[in-house]
Amino acid sequence: MQPQTLQIATWLLYLNGFFLLIDVIDKSDYLGYFRLRYGWGLPLGIAIVAMHAGGGWLMANDRKIGWKLAALASFTPFVLRFVAYSDIERQVDDSFSLYRKLTGGSTLGVIFDVALCALLLHPHSRQHQKIWYR
Repeated sequence: MQPQTLQIATWLLYLNGFFLLIDVIDKSDYLGYFRLRYGWGLPLGIAIVAMHAGGGWLMANDRKIGWKLAALASFTPFVLRFVAYSDIERQVDDSFSLYRKLTGGSTLGVIFDVALCALLLHPHSRQHQKIWYR
């Protein structure tokens, strides 16, 4: 029995992990960009997918490391998008807004990313994992 915030966060981790896996395979979005541009892009993509899925699975099994992994995974889209768009910006001598760098231009997609961060960092979630997770 977990609070609603952690239950929803677990489902969002699984859902985000699935769509990130599609991005890696399809070579789309920021993970696809890293896969096409750099040799370490595929291992990075697989690691990010594993962080999402593993964090969700470990949280569902009441493990503190799962919550920590999930919290780290929830912020990776923002960091990696920023790095990818900054790299593209340098290559094409163009400039992107901060909004574009953080969201990739997808408002709906970033809503789910922000929701995941908020659910994991919510006081109920943090309190529950401190007390009940092993």
